[in-house]
Amino acid sequence: MTAAHEKPEWAQSRREKRNAERVAKGLKPRRRILPWLVLLVIIAAIVGFVFFRPAPPAPVQEVAKEAPITKQIRQSETVTIQSATLRQMVKVTGTLVPGQQSEVSAQASGRVIAVLKRPGDTVREGDVLAQIDRATLELQLSQQQATAEATRAQLVSSQQQLERTEELARQGLASPSTLEQARSATAALSANLAALETAVESAEIALSNATVKSPLTGVVSSRSVEPGQTISPGTPLFTIVNLEEMEFQAAASVNSSAMVDAGQAVSVDVTGLEGENFTGVVTRVNPVAVSGTRTVPIYIELENAEGRLRGGMFATGNITVVEKAEAHAVPAAALREDAEGQYVLKLTDGTLARQGVEVVNEWERGRLVEVSGLADGDVVVAAPLDDLEAGEAYSLVEG
Repeated sequence: MTAAHEKPEWAQSRREKRNAERVAKGLKPRRRILPWLVLLVIIAAIVGFVFFRPAPPAPVQEVAKEAPITKQIRQSETVTIQSATLRQMVKVTGTLVPGQQSEVSAQASGRVIAVLKRPGDTVREGDVLAQIDRATLELQLSQQQATAEATRAQLVSSQQQLERTEELARQGLASPSTLEQARSATAALSANLAALETAVESAEIALSNATVKSPLTGVVSSRSVEPGQTISPGTPLFTIVNLEEMEFQAAASVNSSAMVDAGQAVSVDVTGLEGENFTGVVTRVNPVAVSGTRTVPIYIELENAEGRLRGGMFATGNITVVEKAEAHAVPAAALREDAEGQYVLKLTDGTLARQGVEVVNEWERGRLVEVSGLADGDVVVAAPLDDLEAGEAYSLVEG
């Protein structure tokens, strides 16, 4: 501290007083070392703390154990594997017609005096349907018979005359021309008698046809004749149908028809008889498609013992063209594929498992896929649930 800035003695500290005494003696004043030492120690401590402090422990991150996610699967999205008979079907549509049908026409001419059956009446083979007036036909038959008898008598006389002429010719008493004339006359009468006998038979047939009879057992479906009407041969009179057997006249596409053959079984559903199923058999397959429709006629025989089917009903049929028993199949949507091949997800004790399968064949136009590698009782995911993976937990829910 310089003299210009000397403190008064009363304001000086002890250290300042000692330093003033030393200055008076000609010595240098003592400097304050302690604060610097303290500062140096503090700095050293800070440096040591920075460079030599232990590394802080790594922060402990509490990792919560994630509970496994349980996927919910509806029961409707699964299928239980069971051995079944697989069928490949061809669908056909068409109309039912009676298996037996007869158009009854007149075979005799005359006036109709009685009509005994109406549409809807049941008839048996041989039952009388209508009666044509027999009087004219009986008269015609009598005339033909009389003419035939007269000609027969002439023929007998001519034959006797021929025998006498032949005897005279052997004796040389008759000329060859006389013998030839006798032979010609006899031959002419013989031919004439044969024609007359044929006419008699025709008249007898015409008389029998005056009584119109049913040609088969069935039901009258139509009548086009009334009492008092005059008819001629060929006039339509009745239509008789037999409904015990029906024919399903169906049509299939050209491509599908190639798989259809006689003898194949058919399941038939009939419009108007919902809930009922009828079984039939393919009897014939038309070899040519119908022009303009590109469909092939298929003829199917149906039993109708209970008489539930009627002609004209519309029906749909499924023809079994291929069949395989004791097979396992899954919906096409159940199949999955990865690098190892095709597989399904099988439900096993709360966990989805990958079950490898091999495709054998496709059925029902690809809707079902026949596979190997599954057993009866296996339950697999049948729906296309892309978020499901093997190894995941699952729970089944209603729906």
